[in-house]
Amino acid sequence: MNAYLVLIGLVVMERLAELVVARRNLAWARARGGVEHGRRHYPWIVAAHVALLVAAPAEVWLLDRPFVPALGWPMLAVVLLAQALRWWCVATLGRQWNTRVVVVPGLPLVSGGPYRWVRHPNYVAVVAEGVALPLVHTAWITALVFTAANAVLLTIRITEEDRALASCSS
Repeated sequence: MNAYLVLIGLVVMERLAELVVARRNLAWARARGGVEHGRRHYPWIVAAHVALLVAAPAEVWLLDRPFVPALGWPMLAVVLLAQALRWWCVATLGRQWNTRVVVVPGLPLVSGGPYRWVRHPNYVAVVAEGVALPLVHTAWITALVFTAANAVLLTIRITEEDRALASCSS
């Protein structure tokens, strides 16, 4: 359990680093006329991600979930790969990356890096992590509940993001 808490702590620190980058990029975007879209769903996304980071270790502790190496190690690999993909997205988008949907008019749609193959690769990382992080320590209820909630939220988010990007390119 202690190693799992360290992993959760590292993911929390990674999320805080994301927020620092996002805040800096938001200021940059706003200074260039960036427009935020989908503000109403953003607090729900934040709540879901906080809930994931609280619920996974809580389930492990409260329901005495074991670490099963045959599941835990592959899921840890998925978590690490998801982080690599997430930061590849951040690096590829540069100042255009944000945790919010912010579009700066006149900037071209990014089509390099992982965006060469997948329209929304960051959300692939979010989905993979949402399944894998709880399953590192067999917190399967958290994995199921987060995945269901995340599917709803990502449907809203991707629709909003695609609409925002289309409005700026037309």
